[in-house]
Amino acid sequence: MPGTVLLQPTAIPIVDFACFGDGTSPEAIEIGRQLVKACREVGFAYFRNTGIPQAEVDGMFEWSRRLFSLPIETRLLAPHPKEGWKHRGYSGVGREQVSQMVFDPTQLAAIRKQTPDFKESFDIGREDCPRMSNVWLPEQVLPGFRDAASTFFNTCRRFEIENLPGGGEFLAKYHQEAENQLRLLHYPAAPAEVFARGEKGRIGAHTDYAMGTILFQDDVGGLEVESPRGSGIFRTVVFNIGDFLMRWSNDTLKSTLHRVCAPPNDGKSEMIKERFSIPYFMSADRDLLIDCLPGCWDEDSPKKYEPVTAGAYIDMRLDATY
Repeated sequence: MPGTVLLQPTAIPIVDFACFGDGTSPEAIEIGRQLVKACREVGFAYFRNTGIPQAEVDGMFEWSRRLFSLPIETRLLAPHPKEGWKHRGYSGVGREQVSQMVFDPTQLAAIRKQTPDFKESFDIGREDCPRMSNVWLPEQVLPGFRDAASTFFNTCRRFEIENLPGGGEFLAKYHQEAENQLRLLHYPAAPAEVFARGEKGRIGAHTDYAMGTILFQDDVGGLEVESPRGSGIFRTVVFNIGDFLMRWSNDTLKSTLHRVCAPPNDGKSEMIKERFSIPYFMSADRDLLIDCLPGCWDEDSPKKYEPVTAGAYIDMRLDATY
């Protein structure tokens, strides 16, 4: 990805929610300003003191390790449906290939012949969604996993509505249906030489599709962000803007290219360690027609995009990845 180099952690702003409270205090308003500034300039931010219990995060990573340690034939008892937009269940290594704003079938086919995304995933939504049911493993295969994953989904949902600035009045209005997605990601270990030769890649350069993403990750590293000030490897809760919010804001807020690479190798290790991460993708209610946000356009900066529903936009993007 052009212009991507390792940088000091200070290049990505830190937004601390310790004094956010109910979102109405002067301190909370200042936190909101800091987050908007980060979204305008970088599109990424570290989140500190989110109120999401670390024990719950650690527990979800342990469930993820147990899930991806199961035999492949067992994981395939909860297969991702053939339709790309039905983003639920297990996807094996090579099933998904990210693309960046490419929708032509011929071009997509050519992309999929290139270095495949060397990852596997398990996708989860809200339990009572009438449009798209979750695809679970049989309970006896991994007892307790379904309850733990659903609980963690709800924990992230509470943070989205209660803590993100504007959540109580603005976000909640457009996010009543919790059209969100919790994804467990596993990047298997592999010989360092296959990454060095370009035979394998973890996730290529892309932007996220929806409103925004909260990312939890282990300490292996590999996430890189394209930025005028470089890129970094994150070791904390990370937030980034998605393409839909960038469009909704008339490009005022920035959806930034990022990728996952094999972490730097000192040449002494023959294997690149496996990596785990857990993104929580936040989306607006799919049937609402979204037009440009107030304050993001005027006579000098007219609207760039036609109104669109969140569902139509996200489905279009997902169908291009499968």
